Amino acid sequence: MAMLTLKQPEKVDSAWVRKLALNFEKRISKNAELRSKYEAEPQKFMGSEADLDADIKALSILSEHPELYTDFAKLGCVNSLVSLLAHENADIAIDVVEIISELTDEDVRAEQEQWDILVNAMLDADLLELLTSSFARFNENQESDRNGIYHALSVVENLSSQASISARIGEETQVITWLIDRAKKPEAPISQNKQYAAEVLAILLQSSLTNRKRFTDVDGVDIFLRLLSAYRKRDPLRGTEEEEYVENLFDCVTCIVDEAQGKHNFVEAEGVELCLIMLREGKMSKSRALRLVDHALGGPDGTKVCERMIEAAGLKTIFGMFSRKQDSETTEHLLGIFAALLGQLPGDSTGRIRTLAKFVEKDYEKIGKLVKLRRDYAQRVSDVDEAVKRERAGLTAKEQEDRADEWLSKRLDAGLFSLQTIDVILAWLVAEDDGARLRIKALLAARDESLAVIRATIQEQLDSMAASGDDQDGSEKDMLETLVGFF
Repeated sequence: MAMLTLKQPEKVDSAWVRKLALNFEKRISKNAELRSKYEAEPQKFMGSEADLDADIKALSILSEHPELYTDFAKLGCVNSLVSLLAHENADIAIDVVEIISELTDEDVRAEQEQWDILVNAMLDADLLELLTSSFARFNENQESDRNGIYHALSVVENLSSQASISARIGEETQVITWLIDRAKKPEAPISQNKQYAAEVLAILLQSSLTNRKRFTDVDGVDIFLRLLSAYRKRDPLRGTEEEEYVENLFDCVTCIVDEAQGKHNFVEAEGVELCLIMLREGKMSKSRALRLVDHALGGPDGTKVCERMIEAAGLKTIFGMFSRKQDSETTEHLLGIFAALLGQLPGDSTGRIRTLAKFVEKDYEKIGKLVKLRRDYAQRVSDVDEAVKRERAGLTAKEQEDRADEWLSKRLDAGLFSLQTIDVILAWLVAEDDGARLRIKALLAARDESLAVIRATIQEQLDSMAASGDDQDGSEKDMLETLVGFF
């Protein structure tokens, strides 16, 4: 359909919506009637199709007036609009997808209630089923259909802003399977739609446990690791769709390995080995692979991943990186890996003994660096604490409560999480190696500190956990209580 210049009405209000709804329904009915009557003579219904196309495009004005979404839905227009996704003319369906994308976009200044009323009406009109059919219907060899796919992906992204709808997409449609297939489709160069498919999939996985389960059930981990293996030594060109595509692939797998089944599939698909190759020989992939390993090893279900890390000779790679100067993000992930290894590997296992040996080799070089890092992070957090203390003065209890999240955010930005992780690592070393204990005590004493500072940090984590109700299975709480007991 040719693009039309839309004339802005003089006044956009409820009366305008009622008039628009009446005309819209008339256009749909007239087009359906003429199509049925002159099925073999398209020239006799194409005029009505152009009129219908113009009315669909005119709905774009609604995105500037979200206060009218409720009227639009109550008049039945939403149901009619969504039904046009099944229109015989693919151009009409493409225009509908684009309008739905525009009306549900996050940039529209709609109140949550207004957005909910509109979207719920669309869902009641079988939007998800018709949208899924559109993915199969549109032919990306044609430019207009490629645009249709892009806008359909945009609609899925918009809907995924609500976790409950995101879960419905995974439960009630084949969208996740389509996205996986689209993301693995061979292309050179990588197209915008292939990149966007991977991006939307990452959003769906991050927003719903149901979607993550669906992804693992169809071997998504293995498929995406195979796609990533092409970049173990090769970098995509900077600023291209391919670079974003690779980022999205990493985001998908990183999200999945936070779940127990995802960790299992990651080990089975030799994800640890692939990441170690990237850490040793990759460039752009190195930092992403490190983040992926950090997530895969962490949590109460990470034991098997930790054991595979040892078997794959990963200690040399990880500790080698720690010995060199790194940026703060890399350091944080390395600390997470160390904490996971010490927290997950069985007490009498060869892997744990080898891990401990890495910390004490070369005259406790790694422990010296840990204590130095601790000192830096502790100073930054202390500076923030002093500033917060000054800000608290003169505030009421209610005002302090209102600013609690802001102050916590400042402490985290200063390095609180890294400080806590370091102290967990040091606590394990104090508990398990006499030589390490003596060296840590000596290094702390050089600044008039004792092991009590480590205990205090761990106790703060326990207190925070108790107050927030985090750690539902109690595994982290048990570990921290055990470490406190050593002091």
